[in-house]
Amino acid sequence: MNNVGWLTIFMLSIFVGFEVISKVSAVLHTPLMSGANAIHGVILVGAILITGTSSGGVQLTLGLVAVVLATANMVGGFVVTDRMLEMFKGRGKAAKAASKSSAATAAAASGGTTAASAAPGTATDRPAS
Repeated sequence: MNNVGWLTIFMLSIFVGFEVISKVSAVLHTPLMSGANAIHGVILVGAILITGTSSGGVQLTLGLVAVVLATANMVGGFVVTDRMLEMFKGRGKAAKAASKSSAATAAAASGGTTAASAAPGTATDRPAS
């Protein structure tokens, strides 16, 4: 195949990839990212194997660049997937823990108890006389 054929395939793959990715819903994005990370792992192994069999300086340089870029792509994908999975964890639990922490901090700072941390029927529930 000549260079024009390879360029045509490359340009068509860009357009098809863009169309496919732009149509993915937000719910499916995290599982697709996990699958893409697995593919990036295979690409990284391939880049390492090809670089190991290189015989010239240019081949070695291009292989090392491929290994670095594949590694960065794979690690970045895992970081993004981890952040997206954090978004789906219970937000209520984190908010409750933060409010309890701030109430305890306020009580410690005031040297006593606050209305939020005091037991019912204590001095903080009764009006001042």
